[in-house]
Amino acid sequence: MCATCGCNDEAATRVLLPLDVHEHGSERHEHEHEQHDHPHDHDHPGHEPHDHVHPHDGTAPGGATITIEENLLAKNDLLAARNRGWFEGREILAVNVMSSPGAGKTTLLERTIRELAADRDVAVVEGDQETLLDADRIRATGAPVVQINTGAGCHLDADMLRRGLDRLAPRPGSCLFVENVGNLVCPALFDLGEAARVVIISVTEGNDKPLKYPHMFAAADLVLINKADLLPFVDFDVDRCVAQARRLNPRVEALVISATTGEGFAGWLGWLAARAPQREAVRARP
Repeated sequence: MCATCGCNDEAATRVLLPLDVHEHGSERHEHEHEQHDHPHDHDHPGHEPHDHVHPHDGTAPGGATITIEENLLAKNDLLAARNRGWFEGREILAVNVMSSPGAGKTTLLERTIRELAADRDVAVVEGDQETLLDADRIRATGAPVVQINTGAGCHLDADMLRRGLDRLAPRPGSCLFVENVGNLVCPALFDLGEAARVVIISVTEGNDKPLKYPHMFAAADLVLINKADLLPFVDFDVDRCVAQARRLNPRVEALVISATTGEGFAGWLGWLAARAPQREAVRARP
């Protein structure tokens, strides 16, 4: 898929609901119910396989140069624009949550879902290379969730999200969180159609992440500095980290939180509320 990182096995991407995987004894079975939209190869009698290229634009082989990455990103941006229109038409706040592995994305979402449950419907799209472990954690909160396994892929793209939305069908007026694949590089390049991008950095990672991964922090709307409860035990300079992020992106906001203890969570929930579409009745109530 991505010429930048080389993750190009689209056939490995699977869109699953948590209940699509269950265990019989010691065996684990996956059931996929999405439509088969991948191409099928067919053998044609009388035609031997050949490996040369037939140009379709009238040019000879080698007569045109195509920048693959630019074409892929252009296609992704078109699909992202469609996703964005779909969200806006349904007044859904879509938030793309990104971080390196282990920074606390799933823990953040678990607490956020519990905090928002009384006021707004929440749905989650989980992105991981393999397993439904995080989707199972989200499902335990009661929120609708769909898992996208990317195989060798290191990010979600707009088409993967569209496929996930077809399975998830989030309610109008809800908050949709997209937990991207744990990676601070390629997810920054792919617009999903989201309304906001949130980057989580844990205090155990060191305060130089903005300098090491500038594209991610330049694209962020909010930086959440997580695991604040561990600050007394680690060498992490909050002010320095925020200053580095704002040198890359002067408009970026920053909050210090602990998804484990709830420290700073009022600020995070307020940030979400300020961006959520205001509706008379966000949730259907009896």
